[in-house]
Amino acid sequence: MGLSKLNSLYREVILDHSDHPHHKHALADSTSTITLKNPTCGDVINLDVKLDATDHIEDIGFTGDGCTISQSSASMMTDAVMGKSKEEALHMAKTFSDMVMGKEHPQADLDQLQDAAILSSIMQFPARIKCATLSWWALQRALMREEDQATKED
Repeated sequence: MGLSKLNSLYREVILDHSDHPHHKHALADSTSTITLKNPTCGDVINLDVKLDATDHIEDIGFTGDGCTISQSSASMMTDAVMGKSKEEALHMAKTFSDMVMGKEHPQADLDQLQDAAILSSIMQFPARIKCATLSWWALQRALMREEDQATKED
């Protein structure tokens, strides 16, 4: 497959996630909720995460508004982390953040990101990196908040 066809395929996947986002809804019974804003461009992600008794992501949803990159990245992120343990999801968020900054990771880590791995090319557009990482940062903060709350309760 030629590079132009591959880039076209990537654009189609990004546009499909933006136009038909997965898990774009609020959760009434979330265990953690967080809102993050990208002041540079106005993107807003409201992320709801529900962990089960074994600290696996039982459900996840997002709302908010933003550019094509932020909305498609949030959709891809929710697909990738559904059913994962908190530790796995935190590792995936770190992998994604590193990837869009150009840092190397084993292919197995990148494969875990599923469709989100195609956003690796976003590093060519530094102004868009914050758009792509907004939902992943929200995930990290939501899951870390869970840990903070559990520590305070102990």
